[in-house]
Amino acid sequence: MLSTTSALLAIALIWPPPIASNVSSAPAWETLPAEQPLSAVAVEGYVDHDGARIWYGTAGKGEPVVLLHGGMESSLSWGNQVPALIKTHHRVILIDSRGHGRSTLGPYPLSYEKMQSDVVAVMDTLHLKKVSFVGWSDGAIISLIMAMKNPERVNRVYAFGANMNTDAIVSGAFTSPILSEVGARLAKDYARISPTPNEFGTLHLALETMQKKEPNYTTMELAAIKVSKIAIADGDHEEFITRAHTDYLAATIPGAELIILPNVSHFAPWQDSTTLNNSIIRFLDR
Repeated sequence: MLSTTSALLAIALIWPPPIASNVSSAPAWETLPAEQPLSAVAVEGYVDHDGARIWYGTAGKGEPVVLLHGGMESSLSWGNQVPALIKTHHRVILIDSRGHGRSTLGPYPLSYEKMQSDVVAVMDTLHLKKVSFVGWSDGAIISLIMAMKNPERVNRVYAFGANMNTDAIVSGAFTSPILSEVGARLAKDYARISPTPNEFGTLHLALETMQKKEPNYTTMELAAIKVSKIAIADGDHEEFITRAHTDYLAATIPGAELIILPNVSHFAPWQDSTTLNNSIIRFLDR
């Protein structure tokens, strides 16, 4: 997730993970609640695109919304969000980014725009002309690139925990204690569903190489985004992205709305799913 991948890999290789504290008085932003199982999808399949095999799944009926997960994650990370979106009459489209989850990595180098082009390929396969996006971390970056490169395919974007420049990372962020639990969780999920279950380190290397240079979009490029319904969202205890950068994105992208959720960190989809889900649904249905 973001440039957290270096720290997460090192931590994930320490097994078993540290025993989590059950002290109920700990603030939500310091906790990592159990991951909720992902709802069964009604339809799933693969799209062969640019040397990779990209997995997708769909569930529910109504206005289509694509969920894009963070780095080293997969669609399993959306277990808390999918039922809420289905209940409020949305058709949910899940995509495992190349190299993540059930999707293969394909040729080097990995890039955000290559992953964005995979999203377009899935949309074309499903005959989706225009959809809304909810992205988390790397998925939020990809969602904003969709708004930049393919605005005619985008209705709304809810981008949680996005950085659009490499200099947006908080110094010393990777000492956060929660990373020990996150790294172990992501390694376990990867081993369970990936077609290459022993290649978690390969994915890490591909992401780390990419994230040394990307994303790196200029103010002019961000200011030229034509999608008018964009939310730049984050937690008030975000560990990895500076608040100044989040404010900058909201101020630079025309018409963007700034949403700061209370008492959560970069991992809000797990820490306070009710607050996040309500925020997403209000934005999508407004």
